[in-house]
Order: sequence, then C-alpha cells, then structure tokens
Amino acid sequence: MSATVITITSGKGGVGKTTTTAAFGAALALRGKRVCVVDFDVGLRNLDLVLGIEKRVVYDFLHVANGQAKLQQALIRDKRIDKLHVLATSQTHEKDALTPEGVNRVMAELKEEFDYILCDSPAGIEHGAIMALYHADHAIVVCNPEVSSIRDADRILGFIAARSKRAETGMEPVQEHLLVTRFDPDRVKTGEMLPLNDIQDILSAELLGVVPESKAVLRASNAGMPASLDSGTDAGRAYHDAVARFLGEVRDPIRVAAPRATVTVQEEPRGFLRRLFGFA
Repeated sequence: MSATVITITSGKGGVGKTTTTAAFGAALALRGKRVCVVDFDVGLRNLDLVLGIEKRVVYDFLHVANGQAKLQQALIRDKRIDKLHVLATSQTHEKDALTPEGVNRVMAELKEEFDYILCDSPAGIEHGAIMALYHADHAIVVCNPEVSSIRDADRILGFIAARSKRAETGMEPVQEHLLVTRFDPDRVKTGEMLPLNDIQDILSAELLGVVPESKAVLRASNAGMPASLDSGTDAGRAYHDAVARFLGEVRDPIRVAAPRATVTVQEEPRGFLRRLFGFA
C-alpha cells in the first residue's frame, strides 16, 4: 500500500511549521506508523535541528534527487523513536535546485518504504513549497491567531485546491486541515488575537488542533526534541490529540486552558468575518 503524503505548510514564516512537522511525525511514529519527515526548505534546513540530528547528516534530499546518493544513505533514523526517519535537505544550494523529476523519483521511493511521508514545506508559494504541495494527499495549514497569518493561510488553501497533483489528474481533492499554534486565551480576551470561532469562520478547513503558547515548545526545539515526546505538557498533548483526530479517532471538543480563561470550539454560522476581512 502506498504511503499517505502530508504536507505541512503555512502562508507566512515563523508560525511553528517545522516544529509541527517534527511533533506530528513523532506522534504518528509513536503509534507504530512508519514515518519519514522530509525537509523541502532548501537553503535553510531547520528540520534536522528541531529533531537534534544535524550532526548525523551526510547525504541529503538533493543528493538523492540528483542521483548522487541512495535513499538509504540519506535517511536518518531517530534514535528515540524506531519508526521515525528524517530526510534532511541541502543548506548550500539555491531553492530552485529541486526539480520535478528528482522530487518525483524520491517520493516514489519513499512511498515504498513508509506509511506516512510528512513534507516540511517552505512558507508561502515559492519553488520548494510548490514541490511539496504538488504531492500532497493531505495538507495541514499551520497558522497563528493573527489576522495577517489567517489571510496568508487562506491564500495557501486556495493554492492547494488548484495546483496539486490530485487536482491536475482529476483525483479526489487534497484533504485540507488547520492547526492553530501559539494560542493564548488571555490575549484573545484583550483583542490581541482572534478567537477560534472567528478563525474557523474565515478558514473552512477542518480544525485538527490548537497548540497553546508554551515555553515547552521552545525548550523542546532548543533541545532537538519533538514537542510531542513530552506528553505531560499542554503542547505535547495538543499534538497527540491532533494526530488522533487526523486518524479519525473521537476526541473531546478542543479546549485551550489558561489561568483565567477556557476556550471551547463550537460551530457558529459562517460568513460574517469572511466578508469583514475581505475574503472571497
């Protein structure tokens, strides 16, 4: 059975996309799934840092895509999670070094080895992002609860619908999901952040989860550890719950707790904020 390709994307940078790729991939692997996380952000290469394997990178995505190394030479197995593998990308090449032919070959090989392939896409709609989104069966759009982030996420959702391989070949469309990161209910109360219901009104994608603003996420990234490895933190639990929802498991309504506030996602009529913020 061919692997499921999940592209983790965002409209703007700095929203926690790479952190989410690592945490989501680790949580899937902890459930016994064979998982490979792939860095499509040529020239920056942060996924290996977040996973703490940067010193083990010898061959990368481009070496394999260009025929300079075998896939098994470039894959790095996580020492903490047996079923999690990483395919890092190049720090030294230009972003357009990835070719459709090379990416197609690598993806075809990966699909023979894994249950899930998670593509860590560059932000926006640049060359690497186009490559990553083209192969998606599922797209998880990561955004912060801020107007600019939501606007950019909406544009990315429109792009996914039109430019994927599934759209090109007339297959079932890419399944779109939303993950909200750095959510702070206290800042929602003061009007500094958008409420979850407003975000859902603007973006019609399925809400997989809400990751609260947490120092635990930064500590995990700095330690080279996926945030989901510590399921004792709010952020760690949020990522595990998001994976459970992705796999179709029933979970309680999404709640984000703070010292003085609890937010619960509820369905509300759509349309008002989309008109308010000028979305089509």
